[in-house]
Amino acid sequence: MKSLKILISVITLGLLAAATSASAAENKGKGQMTPEQQVANLEQAVGSLSADQKTKITAIYAKAADAVRALPKEERKEKSGGITGKARSEVRAVLTADQQAKFDAMGGGKKKNQ
Repeated sequence: MKSLKILISVITLGLLAAATSASAAENKGKGQMTPEQQVANLEQAVGSLSADQKTKITAIYAKAADAVRALPKEERKEKSGGITGKARSEVRAVLTADQQAKFDAMGGGKKKNQ
């Protein structure tokens, strides 16, 4: 009888640990958009993007995300702004003049005269 209670307790603890671990894995990337989601949001804001633009911008966003992830956690807050700022400049360079104006209006890039 005592062995059965211990066995049930061990199984229960194991299931609880597995559920907690799965929950943590689900929440790991919460709040972070994929490069493809960022491109979709950008397209909604600036208008239709060509296939070439989408490919280039997705690569820019992916490279920036990788660079931020490569930073030690204690440096991310301090250094990620520079990485994302550079990415914004690179994205802006891929856009047409009309798209750049919309991008600038949404706060996504620096205006030419600044």
